[in-house]
Amino acid sequence: MLRFLSVSILLFFTVQSFGQLADPVKWSFSSEKVSEKEYVLIYTAKIDKGWTVYSQETNEDGPVPTEITYESEGVSYDGKGEEIGHKKEGLDSYFDVVVTKFLDDEDFIIKHNVKVDPGVTNVSGFLTFMACDDSKCLPPTDIDFDINLADGKSSDVPSGVMSISMNGTDNAMPSGVISPVKWSFEITNEGNDEYLLKYIANAEEGWSVYSQFTNDDGPVPTLILYEEEDHYSVVDRSVEKGHKKKGLDPFFDGVEVIKFLSDEPFIIEHRIKTTDPSKEIKGGLEFMACDDTECLPPDFIDFSFKPSILKGGIVAISEEEVQKSTEEGNVIDNTIPKIVSSLENPTAECGGIQELSTNLWLTFIFGFIGGLLALLTPCVFPMIPLTVSFFTKDTKRKGWVNGLIYGASIIVIYVTLGIVITAVFGADSLNRLSTNWIANSIFFLVFIFFAFSFFGYYEITLPSSWSNKSDKMADKGGFVGIFFMAFTLAIVSFSCTGPIIGSAIVESASSKIGPSVVMTGFALALAIPFGLFAAFPAWLNSLPKSGSWMTSVKVVLGFLEIALAFKFLSVADLTNHWGFLRYELFIGIWIVVAILIVLYLLGYIRFPHDAPVKKIKPLRWGFIGLFAAAAIYLMTGFNYNEKTQAYDSKELLSGLAPPAQYNFFLEKPTLNPDLKERFYSYKKCANNLDCFTDYYEGVAYAKEVNKPVFLDFTGHACVNCRKMEEHVWIKTDVHSKLSNDFVLVSLYSDDDKDLDEKIYSVTQDKYLRDVGNMWTDFQIANFGSNTQPLYAMMTPDEEIIGQPRGYDPNYKEYVEFLECGLANFNKQKILIGEK
Repeated sequence: MLRFLSVSILLFFTVQSFGQLADPVKWSFSSEKVSEKEYVLIYTAKIDKGWTVYSQETNEDGPVPTEITYESEGVSYDGKGEEIGHKKEGLDSYFDVVVTKFLDDEDFIIKHNVKVDPGVTNVSGFLTFMACDDSKCLPPTDIDFDINLADGKSSDVPSGVMSISMNGTDNAMPSGVISPVKWSFEITNEGNDEYLLKYIANAEEGWSVYSQFTNDDGPVPTLILYEEEDHYSVVDRSVEKGHKKKGLDPFFDGVEVIKFLSDEPFIIEHRIKTTDPSKEIKGGLEFMACDDTECLPPDFIDFSFKPSILKGGIVAISEEEVQKSTEEGNVIDNTIPKIVSSLENPTAECGGIQELSTNLWLTFIFGFIGGLLALLTPCVFPMIPLTVSFFTKDTKRKGWVNGLIYGASIIVIYVTLGIVITAVFGADSLNRLSTNWIANSIFFLVFIFFAFSFFGYYEITLPSSWSNKSDKMADKGGFVGIFFMAFTLAIVSFSCTGPIIGSAIVESASSKIGPSVVMTGFALALAIPFGLFAAFPAWLNSLPKSGSWMTSVKVVLGFLEIALAFKFLSVADLTNHWGFLRYELFIGIWIVVAILIVLYLLGYIRFPHDAPVKKIKPLRWGFIGLFAAAAIYLMTGFNYNEKTQAYDSKELLSGLAPPAQYNFFLEKPTLNPDLKERFYSYKKCANNLDCFTDYYEGVAYAKEVNKPVFLDFTGHACVNCRKMEEHVWIKTDVHSKLSNDFVLVSLYSDDDKDLDEKIYSVTQDKYLRDVGNMWTDFQIANFGSNTQPLYAMMTPDEEIIGQPRGYDPNYKEYVEFLECGLANFNKQKILIGEK
């Protein structure tokens, strides 16, 4: 069940990286004249080393075949033409089907014989292809071509470049900008002065575009607006064609959406009636595209139809229009040179690829502590003298060597278990579990199940046949025998170690190699005593005798399992917006658990395997005092913090308890009236954080207070943005830093508030119409990206601190990211002060 859940989550959340757009194939186009009506069109692909392109005839159950589509009228042909190059055919392990592909050591050439009608001078269309190397495949790409039959030439076109104008002008987006949807336009004469306008969207594999009629509480619906003119009217807007899917979308919190999938073109048909076909029909199309992991900000395309010549397409912005916009002051270049230059050489090594060494050491220590606790349980502790006495029957040297082999075998067994868990579930899927509400709900139930096992109501054991077979192997002696002695220990002690191992692995799931590291720590703690006592058997005399104290250890661990169980239920509550396990209730439960441990150690509570407490020894009194102090410490978490206008959440509970702002009884913080009067964009953003929604106001305020700026490129419909806010920003230490140490600037890419006038963007060579367009353009111009979320830290002087980071719900790494940026900024302040 757990594996199925993990794999499902992995498949749902798998993210492809578009930070640097790969461009491994370059196409060129030419023609050769055969006769007045017949030409050979030549399509030539130059392929980078290690990459392959697929034949037109390859199995469609695998990669996408290369396909040539002609859009020019008066062109006819038979067949798919001749393919030339280093051809390879066979079973492809990447797709598990037989494929036909062309390798990189020769050009891949398609020669296609076509016939053209008299008067045809150019043949245009597009070529679809897919490229793969040994580790990945790029999405299918459409390449426009326009071959001049007179000179037989066409310019080289790099893969992935979109033609967005009626005259074929290329408009390459900056690296890191995703454009997965390509629109084309058609118009047909229906008679009686009526024309059918077709808006055709071809989306890359995995991407969807939303219907005109979808619920606008979720994604942005596709919207077609026409310029108001007297010479035409829209008769019908109702027809949509394609692979339609309607239903509740978990990506948008269960809102019912209507979307069109990528395996078929999405076609919108509008019927118009015109009184003058010679006049153009102009307008704009707004749409939003999403895949399974992210949504792009809404995009707007200008279009124009010419009924008299039956042509339609995207409107290219003419030089005259640009000049006019410039003269009127309606041109913007959002590029900020300081940001762009410092992005290449940031002032600190924060963000990007995170340094995991600190986290891994903490994970190791966590596992080590778990191993020490397991040693104290009744399943393991009595085995120490029994096992060591077995080794010391031989010579001192041999007993010492056997003890070391035994300890090393324990390490190998548990580390192998960690590696297997990572391999089976996948390096990323365990991390996904840590933020999935279903998985966390299951973890809550599992931990409660573990707890009652520790209380003595039942035992969790592995099949007895496993231990019997392992015990027989142990009887063989030698290295193999010692190894299986260790394996037998792992099996028979599972009823005590299983819950501890399970807890440790789940807690380490946020790191890709966390299970292996945590099991190394666990196994080392378990193995060291066996090796040491084998080397120094006289130390056995100092060991406390087995007894009821070991049962007490198990019961205390059971209470701690209950406390941890509510940590997972809290994640589920936050994720699914249930709203019942808020700060006060969570802390209250942990206080009750601490008090129950105290009462248990005092002897007021007993479980099935407990003996009456006749005398409380000093060590037991020590633990009573420890848990009583813990209860008092937790109670201080209800103190009110005037600065944050919330409970004074304890630092030791960071990452465990819900944020103090997520509570039942306290009023929500209010805005600073002086700041609101001065800055119109000052408001409350996610998790009641003060923020600015205008970049320039935020930077101005940062200069006043001399704090670093935290740039948050986000969107109202950005699901991954909400996940980061709900799982990471809501943590106390992250919230505190964003609230107190940074000036938060949240720029919404889908803010649909209209600009006073449309503004021409130098960066994108297009008009910006609303505030969301403006901030998307700002992100593209300065960071070369159009996906959200994107987080960047910078000084008030607009110098980037560390590499920006995108969606990554690893809470610990996010804290390190913020701390690194703050430390660097404070260091720079000191240096400037010294100067």
